[in-house]
Amino acid sequence: MFQQMKYFIAVVDQHNFTRAAEENNISQSAISQQIKELENTLDVKLLDRKGRSFELTTAGEFFYQHAKEVVKTTNALIVKTRRIGKLPINYELCLGYLSNFGTNEFLHTVAHFSQMYPEIEIKIKSGTHEELFELLKQDQIDLAFSDQRRALSNEYHNEFLTETDFMAVLPLKYPDNNRISTTQLADLPCILVTNDPQKAAEEQYYRDGLGVKSRFLTVATIDEAQMMVAANRGYFIVNRRTQSLINKEIVKIMPLYAGDVPLHQNYYAYWKQGNSGFYIEKFAELLKAQF
Repeated sequence: MFQQMKYFIAVVDQHNFTRAAEENNISQSAISQQIKELENTLDVKLLDRKGRSFELTTAGEFFYQHAKEVVKTTNALIVKTRRIGKLPINYELCLGYLSNFGTNEFLHTVAHFSQMYPEIEIKIKSGTHEELFELLKQDQIDLAFSDQRRALSNEYHNEFLTETDFMAVLPLKYPDNNRISTTQLADLPCILVTNDPQKAAEEQYYRDGLGVKSRFLTVATIDEAQMMVAANRGYFIVNRRTQSLINKEIVKIMPLYAGDVPLHQNYYAYWKQGNSGFYIEKFAELLKAQF
């Protein structure tokens, strides 16, 4: 029936049996016979024939609209099935995750995926937003779990996962409050947890994206950042989901605002449109379920 559906759609689109037959490389009599067999199978009249022309019946209009969706979905299924069938036996899935987000959901997804598809070898890399974006662009990873720092591109699948508020990690001397703004922190250095190659990109994002007005200091780890905050040398920013990594006996945490607006971040799974496939999409589906 699938092929008959395609013939029927061609006849309706062309509104002509001859042109539809030429499009499908069969004879006019053959395509006419296929449409009649389709009507017999459905036990309804799809076309109201009027000499050499025809009009769709109500049932024909309904079938036409829904058949197009079925054909589109089936063609996509065929393409993806062929891709999977042509994958090498030692297929590798290369994944990247945002190093300063926390690994709980990501690693649970890796474990679940590995149980479902033990034949797939998984390779994992971590990095900053810019590092992951570059790895994805250069085809060194298949999927990146990262934050959104630029406009979403049609060149990629952009699967929304979650959003979370930003928090400022502050010295204990700061008075307890239900929030603090980037303006209030302008005189206190902002500590970036990053590496030298990414320092400029991180500074630009903190300036333009978060509205941070402070001068910057750089450290390599969250532990170093906490020690600097405990010594009253600055503050740093985390998201609400990773505040469990912070030792609240030596520092304090407050929601971070830009003026009266709470700062928050969206997180996505990204992968190239041209690199979409069953395993990538399945991993993204499992990752989304974690949130």
